Amino acid sequence: MSLFSRIRKIVLDTLFPISCFSCEVPDQWICGKCLAGIRIRENQFCPACENIATPYGKICPSCRERRKTRLDGLVVAASYENPLLKRLVSGFKYRFITDLAEPLGHLLTGAIVQNDLPVPDFIVPVPLHPRRLRWRGFNQSRLLAEKIAGEITPLMRIEVLEILGRKKYRKPQMGIKKYQDRLDNVKGIFHLENGFLDLKNKQILLIDDIATTGATLEECARVLKSAGAKKVFAAVIARQNY
Repeated sequence: MSLFSRIRKIVLDTLFPISCFSCEVPDQWICGKCLAGIRIRENQFCPACENIATPYGKICPSCRERRKTRLDGLVVAASYENPLLKRLVSGFKYRFITDLAEPLGHLLTGAIVQNDLPVPDFIVPVPLHPRRLRWRGFNQSRLLAEKIAGEITPLMRIEVLEILGRKKYRKPQMGIKKYQDRLDNVKGIFHLENGFLDLKNKQILLIDDIATTGATLEECARVLKSAGAKKVFAAVIARQNY
């Protein structure tokens, strides 16, 4: 974290003393009781149509046939309609509370395990553009990836690879309403860092905080499969309606 980000975090912590986002118990951003109250989604749905329930959010046969999808499935941990979850995600991303990677990562791990998502060879966080990374001071997706890397399999830590980069700075997806515009906004913006990496026959787990249309995850999956990845799944904390 940069010096500016550390100073900003100290100021925010001073203005907003640490207490549970829900019940205001002091000295913790969310207490165990309130965290347990955020229910992991029981059912997962095809990430393309969002209508068909499928194991671990696999692409349904109809969408697989109609669309040239690269993403093989998407696990969504919890409902974004939960007001507490919204506050936690907002605090994580916009109040720069990096400690929230712990409970949010816990939710992600629970969803991945509960849905029997195939064990990946590597975990890949969705990258930020360097300009946004400098502003925020950290990549929230990388913090989540590091959290779950040692928890989704017993006695083994999955390697986290920061192999994706953003080569173009674009408007955040949340500010774009139309589905096609979101697809166009992320088209061609990702690339493999440090030259070509052979991912032949590897299973990859993409990690991001929030998904909406899934356009960002789909574009990341396209790049990873171009490097030989056999399967690319994704997991997010929640999915917004659009």
